[in-house]
Amino acid sequence: MDLNVIWDYFIEHLKEEDGIEEAQVKWSAGIPFIYIRSGKTKSDIEYSIKKWSAKAMRGKRLHSDTIFFRKEESLYVYRHRFFVPQEKMFCCGNLCVDCVRLKQ
Repeated sequence: MDLNVIWDYFIEHLKEEDGIEEAQVKWSAGIPFIYIRSGKTKSDIEYSIKKWSAKAMRGKRLHSDTIFFRKEESLYVYRHRFFVPQEKMFCCGNLCVDCVRLKQ
């Protein structure tokens, strides 16, 4: 799975959201930060981030995590990442108690 496709879809649709003037992702020390310039409230921006990240992840085994970082006038900065959940996804044959074959 190529996360660049997920990121591109997410940022592209976030830019098109009403009230968001600019949205971009910048990587610093391997950590992705979203820079959003908007006149919307913080809760409205977070709702938009949650909505578009959910749509970008639809049909894939991914999770997202968003943490508010800072605000400067109309520029909001969030630490946002898409990640694969850390759980067993296949049977290793060692008869583990949390084997995927035992899940309902």
